Amino acid sequence: MAAESGLASYPSSHPIPPPPPPPPLDPPQAQVKHEVGLDGTDDQDMSMDVDSSNEDNFKLKFCTVCASNQNRSMEAHLRLAAAHYPVISFGTGSLVRLPGPTITQPNVYNFNTTSYDSMYKELEQKDPRLYRANGLLNMLERNRGVKWGPERWQDWRVGTPRLKNLEQDRGSGGVEGGVVDVVITCEERCWDAVVDDLLSRGSPLNRPVHVINVDIRDNHEEALVGGRAILDLADTLNHAAEEERKRHGANGWSDGTGPGRSGFDERVPEILAEWQGRWPHLPALWTLAWF
Repeated sequence: MAAESGLASYPSSHPIPPPPPPPPLDPPQAQVKHEVGLDGTDDQDMSMDVDSSNEDNFKLKFCTVCASNQNRSMEAHLRLAAAHYPVISFGTGSLVRLPGPTITQPNVYNFNTTSYDSMYKELEQKDPRLYRANGLLNMLERNRGVKWGPERWQDWRVGTPRLKNLEQDRGSGGVEGGVVDVVITCEERCWDAVVDDLLSRGSPLNRPVHVINVDIRDNHEEALVGGRAILDLADTLNHAAEEERKRHGANGWSDGTGPGRSGFDERVPEILAEWQGRWPHLPALWTLAWF
């Protein structure tokens, strides 16, 4: 209509100017493809996924735990990080133990001071054929692409800023403050160790944390299945948290208080029961603990 009005305003003695060029087209955002594999996506895709899937970019903060912070917790860590959740991971053992040439000769490492890369190089030098065949080199290759090295749960200083290896550790963005909303263990004895440790700390932050166990057998195949199940649980929990934040507001959430957080806390047992129906072969435990 604007072009027609402009043409009518010129007297017939003047030549009619050519119409203006059409405005540039908006980029076809609807055609952007989103592909998430086991190793995640690039940073550009990550930012677009967060913006398109969640209006306020809210994500629950997770922690995954197994015995040595090697197999099950790291597969879950990778899955959650690839889905753009803030996540950290730990082991509850006294030492990191990996299978050796015999059952009485394990490869033993210290938590917190030994990198996955150094473990990979050492085992590759010892017996590359053995450790490639039993999956250890593949596992460590995955792990060194996720974070620097295994960490011990009992050495974690909750509430202390985590500023080391931020650029290297996947999922570290969002957990720099040293607290999480949900801890997911992968074995009942690890769940017991986490709960007992939290009780012994005396709740100095007075901040609630959900501790959930998803019982996963310690082999590479079951770890893959367990990682998918934990991601499904995380998505369901996060959706409920979003609903409660929209219904009651986000006031007090960062401190573990407020009506939104209370509403979410009350829904967790029901959510876990529904999730258990989808994954009946992965027995689950739950408790509400305190940091």
